[in-house]
Amino acid sequence: MAVSLAILCGVISVSAADVQASDNEQRKVDGSYLTTDETSTGYSWNDKTRGKHMMDGECSITKAGTKRVYCYGATTANHDVDYLAVIVYVDQYQEDLDEWWRIDGWIEEAENTYFVHTGKTLTVDRGYYYRVHADHIVRKGNDPVEETFSFTDGILIPAA
Repeated sequence: MAVSLAILCGVISVSAADVQASDNEQRKVDGSYLTTDETSTGYSWNDKTRGKHMMDGECSITKAGTKRVYCYGATTANHDVDYLAVIVYVDQYQEDLDEWWRIDGWIEEAENTYFVHTGKTLTVDRGYYYRVHADHIVRKGNDPVEETFSFTDGILIPAA
């Protein structure tokens, strides 16, 4: 009887640990985890995305109230270049389709400098996850255009 009780307790504790582990796992959709974080930042910089002129790109999303998010994007070159751009896209996660849908986007461009950035506060619907992804573009002289991207994880704007 004692052995049976010990086995039963062992099975229950293993099952509870499995359930707890799966509850703590975050769901990932198209490269972005679905989180309840207040903010998320994504970076492009690493050895594969740096170029002759491109240094890095960055984007972020931050809760800015019960129905608002602040979205940001920036592109940085290694030195002054002829043209820089950051194209910022804001996506809403559609659970029924299990994919991200673009709800807004804009571009900021600059010439003869090494840095460009843009930010915007958006009013959003509650009860959804939102993320930002950005394209980062640099051009210098007759060299090929260099481009990279960055993206954030999704942050939840709670329903209530």
